[in-house]
Amino acid sequence: MTDQFTTSAPLSAGFGGEIVWRPTPEQIEHANLTAFMRTHGIKDFDQLMQKSTSDVAWFTDAVLKYLDIQFYEPYSKVIDLPEGDGIQFPKWCVNGKMNIVHNCVDKWVNTESRDQRAVVWEGEEGVTKSLTYAELYKEVNKAANALRSLGLGKGDAIGIFMPMTPEIVIALLAIAKIGGIILPLFSGYGAGAIVSRLQDADAKALFASDGSYRRGKAVEMKPVADDVVEQVDSLKHMIVLKRTGQDIKMKEGRDHWWHDLIAPQLDATRASTEITSAEDPLMIIYTSGTTGKPKGAVHTHCGFPVKAAQDMAFGTDVHAGDVIYWMTDMGWMMGPWQVFGSLLLGATMFLYDGAPDFPEPNRLWELVEKHKINQMGVSPTLIRSLIPQGDEHFKKHDLSSLKCFASTGEPWNPDPWTWLFEKVGESQRPIINYSGGTEISGGILMGNPLLPLKPCAFSAACPGMDADVLDENGKSIRNAVGELVIKAPWIGMTRGFWKDKQRYLDTYWSRWENVWVHGDFAAIDNDGLWYILGRSDDTIKIAGKRLGPAEVESILVRHESIMEAVAIGVPHDVKGSELVLFAVTKPGVERSDALRRQLYEMVVAEMGKPLAPKSILFVSDLPKTRNAKVMRRLIRSAYLGLELGDTSSLVNPQSVEEIREAK
Repeated sequence: MTDQFTTSAPLSAGFGGEIVWRPTPEQIEHANLTAFMRTHGIKDFDQLMQKSTSDVAWFTDAVLKYLDIQFYEPYSKVIDLPEGDGIQFPKWCVNGKMNIVHNCVDKWVNTESRDQRAVVWEGEEGVTKSLTYAELYKEVNKAANALRSLGLGKGDAIGIFMPMTPEIVIALLAIAKIGGIILPLFSGYGAGAIVSRLQDADAKALFASDGSYRRGKAVEMKPVADDVVEQVDSLKHMIVLKRTGQDIKMKEGRDHWWHDLIAPQLDATRASTEITSAEDPLMIIYTSGTTGKPKGAVHTHCGFPVKAAQDMAFGTDVHAGDVIYWMTDMGWMMGPWQVFGSLLLGATMFLYDGAPDFPEPNRLWELVEKHKINQMGVSPTLIRSLIPQGDEHFKKHDLSSLKCFASTGEPWNPDPWTWLFEKVGESQRPIINYSGGTEISGGILMGNPLLPLKPCAFSAACPGMDADVLDENGKSIRNAVGELVIKAPWIGMTRGFWKDKQRYLDTYWSRWENVWVHGDFAAIDNDGLWYILGRSDDTIKIAGKRLGPAEVESILVRHESIMEAVAIGVPHDVKGSELVLFAVTKPGVERSDALRRQLYEMVVAEMGKPLAPKSILFVSDLPKTRNAKVMRRLIRSAYLGLELGDTSSLVNPQSVEEIREAK
């Protein structure tokens, strides 16, 4: 496994630099973290980290109480490590009965928060809508009643393939309210990517939409959903939102318009909330790995939402009444993260359905001013795309409502980070860097309102996360690059992969005993600040979206002319990475542009246009080791003209030269 390391080299220039931001006394005094620590007599952040990682049960219980997570029946024990399972499969909130929707929505309707805005939305075409907590409660009840009228209930998996509108929040909460299992899907996926996920989970129904808007044009979604449903035998119902008014086909008995099925529901206030066990499945989020089909990370009622709200409270310092906007899709982890986190904190989530720079490059900043957004999550990819448009676009808007920026999904490089911090943020608003993942339910590392910042850095590990950086021998290191690991359980950890226990163990727990290896290169500098330096496995990040090479490679090899394929990520100025594919053709096959086009269209049809490849290149062989392992890193180095390093393990070194020339 040592080939996963670039070596424990000293940090490169640009890391371990000077501190550029420190919190003011007012920010520290107002912070949720400060209130939490005072409640428990903790003097500083270092003491909090020590106590939260050495006594996980104490910390988890304290967070549950701080967030006012209410149970129908209290838990008898915070965490249990059953014999034979151990740290890999802890049981949380043992014997507790609860439903997270009660905590997100139901409990607020008898408080002053009932009239507080829960959801604020704007569409690309300029239409706006908002729902108070009381209104959201009624809409979720109506949707829950509608689902039950179709015979759906506890344990049924239901997919969500919709644009970011208020209805997507209602759908997500309604599934949980009836005890169902939420399957969030990226709205840009092609049919193949959706089919594999819904088939794996035996989904019974699908929330869909006629379409969405992107750069002033209506984008079709219902035809993709139709293609999906025809291939998933377990799917019996599709509930369709009329978003664009496009002309679509509706299949009688299977397809139901949202406005016909849900809107007319009566007795909205009488939809019961299913009493579930704290550890009952709430959601399966599929995430790509380096090998095989997508992995279904299983999350529970007392897991993902609690971790999301904890990070939102302690990292981005969201308070009741704050407006938080994270530019995301419900199919990515940050979509459900924003829904659960904001509602558990009594805050307001802002949703935008459309391109953030349409019709003009100032659209994002216009949204901040218009809706008084307090915390805004962006990506380095977005900021890189906005910089060339000029500074005048943010300067024309009042951004005084913004308390902080936040970012996740991919590492920063210094120039866009500095532009956002110094120019847009006036060197006063911190960028709360956030890194973890779908399987984490949030962050391993995160900035916070108590600690200073350096460019591109993370202030610390999240409270409760016993994180470290290890060298190839499993030794803790500082000021050098190693593997990011976690050494103790946390409440947000996935409960494994859906129907694939061994793959979960192999993915995270197989390298060092009782140590979660996350798959990121990381470093800690001499001042204790953290850095993420990219993936240590072969996963590709495109505009912050994680793509497993195997999922794309399997598409190409289905073509009758292709024998083998490999996918790599190569640098892109805006998206961070883009996809390049190498295909080995079968003997006698002509390597034509027509074949290349067929393969390209297959990938787009399966994965969606956002994940379309930059290029598809034909080669006669792929570099392999003696045990037949395809060396993706070596392929990438050859393609980019980088130093190859030791190639002695290759059985076919001549293939490397062909890769170099395949442009």
